[in-house]
Amino acid sequence: MTGESIGEAALALVGAPFRLHGRSAATGLDCVGLALVSVRGAGVRVPDPPPYRLRAGPAPMVPGWMARAGLVPGEGRCAGDLVLLRVSALQPHLVVDLGEGFVHAHAGLGRVVRVGVLPDWPEISRWRVPTER
Repeated sequence: MTGESIGEAALALVGAPFRLHGRSAATGLDCVGLALVSVRGAGVRVPDPPPYRLRAGPAPMVPGWMARAGLVPGEGRCAGDLVLLRVSALQPHLVVDLGEGFVHAHAGLGRVVRVGVLPDWPEISRWRVPTER
């Protein structure tokens, strides 16, 4: 598995409908579903994430879930990174970094989109494929 393969899997999901707690490109994805399907699309067996709410505060489930996927914390931008952002005080958001642009499940537009830049949302954490894989 490479970071690029996660990015390619995410790109294949562009246009999928948005659905809260969605886990399928056919029926809809939210940001966690986008991350899950992208990592699985890159060939990684990862368990479903633990339950979460739309307004989850600091998203405590993310570090353990990323570790179970075999991803490690990272710094700087790399293609295929899963990036946890702070949209508001209580709303985290996961996106897939392509290195040049991002893929994310956009609730307002109702679908998964590719964008060149994101709004000025602070980064909470960044997870990637370990280099020794």
